[in-house]
Amino acid sequence: MFPTVRCSFSGPLRQVTPADRYVVLLDVVPVDNRRYRYAYHRSAWLVAGKADPPPPGRLYAHPDTPLGADALRKQVISFEKVKLTNNEMDKNGQIVLNSMHRYQPRIHLARLGPGQNIPLTPKELSDVDHKTYVFPETIFTAVTAYQNQLITKLKIDSNPFAKGFRDSSRLTDFDR
Repeated sequence: MFPTVRCSFSGPLRQVTPADRYVVLLDVVPVDNRRYRYAYHRSAWLVAGKADPPPPGRLYAHPDTPLGADALRKQVISFEKVKLTNNEMDKNGQIVLNSMHRYQPRIHLARLGPGQNIPLTPKELSDVDHKTYVFPETIFTAVTAYQNQLITKLKIDSNPFAKGFRDSSRLTDFDR
């Protein structure tokens, strides 16, 4: 996912037992029930009709969690390894989205007591003590092809997963 969602936690965390651990999860939910299209002549996103049925919700557990409360407060949690797909048959744990739809990433901080497992689905998340954080400035439109060439260049230059798209003539000696 580009750009990357990053977060950190501070302040008191509810810790019922010293063995409690915290897992940080990310999911992405539809913002509305519309499909969009990009109007090049207006450089704007326009409503293009009713949304496709949403794919099943998935949670992405940050690979460095669960952590104890002190360790969690000292770490910036970065979701640079999250991968998005439009393939509903995906078996690799990627977050499935519909292209040309608007989405809102959400961060969940879940407290796991002794014997509790990391939640893998929204239903399992509802069964554990958790808090959800939403940042409206992270709303985005999912695309399978970038609608602006400057964004395409920024993505290729910044995303470690886009190495195959880089023009080797632009690389510095160090990068080569």
